[in-house]
Amino acid sequence: MIYLDNAATTAPDREAFLKAAQFSQEHYLNPSAQYGGEVSAALKEARGSILEKIADPAQFELVFTSGGTEADNQALLSCGRRNAVISAGEHAAVYEAGLQLKSAGVELRLAPIEKDGGVNEEKLLALVDDKTSLVSVVHVNNETGAVNDIFGLARRVKEKNPRCAFHSDGVQAFGKLPVRLTKDVDLYSVSAHKIGGLKGTGALIKRKSFALQPLLRGGGQEGNLRSGTENVLGILDFAYAAEKKFKTLEADAARLRVCRERLWQSLDEKFYVRFSPESGSPYILAVSARGLRGEILQRLAAERGLIVGTGSACSSKKPFSRVLEACGHQKEILNGVLRLSFSPETTEEETVLAAQTLNAVAAELGARIG
Repeated sequence: MIYLDNAATTAPDREAFLKAAQFSQEHYLNPSAQYGGEVSAALKEARGSILEKIADPAQFELVFTSGGTEADNQALLSCGRRNAVISAGEHAAVYEAGLQLKSAGVELRLAPIEKDGGVNEEKLLALVDDKTSLVSVVHVNNETGAVNDIFGLARRVKEKNPRCAFHSDGVQAFGKLPVRLTKDVDLYSVSAHKIGGLKGTGALIKRKSFALQPLLRGGGQEGNLRSGTENVLGILDFAYAAEKKFKTLEADAARLRVCRERLWQSLDEKFYVRFSPESGSPYILAVSARGLRGEILQRLAAERGLIVGTGSACSSKKPFSRVLEACGHQKEILNGVLRLSFSPETTEEETVLAAQTLNAVAAELGARIG
């Protein structure tokens, strides 16, 4: 099997899992219990290890969550006041939280995106005023791989309204692109299972001076910001997986950029058009087979041992992508979307074989309906 749906989830890193599982088996006490000091110390070390990879621990802190969705929700629901600005290219976790703010009386302003899924910076900034309490812009568009300049945007937002909170969903950037949070970014969401960690673990990284509101209340864990007994296995596994991924981050990105372009160049231009920008994440290639159905191509490819996506895994039940529709693409193109996404384990040989399979299934389906 060739697996090219890594933007949806990655295979758990075996070494990280076994190390975390061994510790959790041997040290199973509740970290908040009287005798749970050893477990508590391990969580503290994991927290510091993840945080220091993208932020200055003197300025930022990390709140563990159940994943990127919870982190996004906590960020938005902590900040919504008079009006909030998000891009039309946001992940469903941000978009739906924005709609919840709207239902509570917050004015939700939607910034348009370009054909490749990146936000239109000038139009976004035009929506920010002195009453804007939140701006949220995804770092890497999870459907097209477009990379937004969140650091430049955050600075310009703060210049216009210093009191406005700036959040970014960094789920598709963390562990894949070089990231160092600046003082203008208040909140940044990350997830474990996109980099070889376990599902059910993520984090919201926050500027220390930023007042965050808890979604879950109870025992006061995570500095009273996320109550509930900590997911020790998931958190330790997250830290071990991140440690491994960050060691080869730049080399992996450079190699996968070559693989991504090789795959695109091998696709038959009679069938496929491209959404993803060349300057985008090397981990994502979004294409469309004109006039064909993406979900049928996906099934035919799977029958031949190739697993690909048709867009965001969190919105796969919709007829076509809300994000790609916001890019301005026509229905004929939207119906044929395939998202090919890679991991450090993806080989160039696999990408060539994947292109051959996709060409074959497009030709077969085209012949059926032609």
